[in-house]
Amino acid sequence: MTSDEIEAALKTAFYRCDAAGYPLSDTQKQILLQVIKQIQKNSKSRVSDTANPLDELTPEELEAFLAFVKAEEEQNRTWKVQLLNDWLLGQDSGKVQFIRDHYGLPWLNRVEDYHFDKYSYFEEALKLRIGDRVEVSNALWEWIPGNDADQREWFPCMVIQIYEPDQDDFTNCLIRFLNGTEYEIQGIYEWNRYNWRWPQK
Repeated sequence: MTSDEIEAALKTAFYRCDAAGYPLSDTQKQILLQVIKQIQKNSKSRVSDTANPLDELTPEELEAFLAFVKAEEEQNRTWKVQLLNDWLLGQDSGKVQFIRDHYGLPWLNRVEDYHFDKYSYFEEALKLRIGDRVEVSNALWEWIPGNDADQREWFPCMVIQIYEPDQDDFTNCLIRFLNGTEYEIQGIYEWNRYNWRWPQK
């Protein structure tokens, strides 16, 4: 959650305390807001990083949501934009209408690409696009024993070209590191999927 979302949640809690007949004093409200701000400053990771919003879905909802995302990506459309367009135009979102009805915009805003990494069976659904920021592992150019995760390092880069496969070929990807160096990754989805990831915020 962002600090604005936390502040909004606290204000909602203050309102509910008032409505229940147990109002907090202005001093108590200020103390709570200050404590939350201090916790956020001291925390090394953001609150939204500790919880995966996809875990909040029921198994049936998760299956429907992942199928929707995969279908949108196959049509070369951004799934989040499609949902927001439905919401803005007041259109029914079909099998994922439950997201608007039960979870809403705050939940949708918390979903990031790296949250999908937890669901390994879903890896190929989110396709890379030119301009995407990803992190790649040094295992692409160095030999690292499979059980030695401590030697694995992650480097930020940007996708600058995608080479779509012919019938028997694999998808290759050209990336650019922050220092300007470019590197082509062979079989980005097929055999090098574990050597790149969405940025861990």
